[in-house]
Amino acid sequence: MHDANRTANLLGATALAVSDLALTGATRAAGVSASGAAALVVLSASPGLSVTELGRRVGLSQPAAARMVDSLQSGGLVERRQGPGRWVSVKATAAGRRTARTMLAARGTPLSGIVEALDEGERETLDALLEKLLTRLYGEVGDADLVCRLCDREGCVRGGAVCPVGQAERDERSEGGDDGRPEPGGG
Repeated sequence: MHDANRTANLLGATALAVSDLALTGATRAAGVSASGAAALVVLSASPGLSVTELGRRVGLSQPAAARMVDSLQSGGLVERRQGPGRWVSVKATAAGRRTARTMLAARGTPLSGIVEALDEGERETLDALLEKLLTRLYGEVGDADLVCRLCDREGCVRGGAVCPVGQAERDERSEGGDDGRPEPGGG
């Protein structure tokens, strides 16, 4: 009989180690915090978000998001733009977009190295299992933007593939769970 607790423990250890490798690469490449790295990736895909919306997408409160944007702005990575009324949008600068690309490459390199331990059939099996887990995680988290905050969105949909998180969100919305937010960029 299979021990589900062992599987959960192995998954936990793997998830933590993979997360550490990915975050270390991304934050080191950008010289920013994990939330700052996520913000640059998010803004590269969705320029012009408000500070509040950017914070929501990276898992920060509005005050914490404002401090993060201040830090990124002082580093020349983002800029605020006044919109109508009190609306202020945040956009990545050219340096911020370059930094986001560098971060995604730095994040992807150790992850690619890990999956190189698997043969093609094992990678296909892992893809299917990860898609299933990500669909479930979307159901738990309920926010595709938050789940995919450090994703290489183009890499996820390369070759006509469908982002499982974006698909889970579209499926939820088609079942009447529309929360009024725009669709995620995950495809």
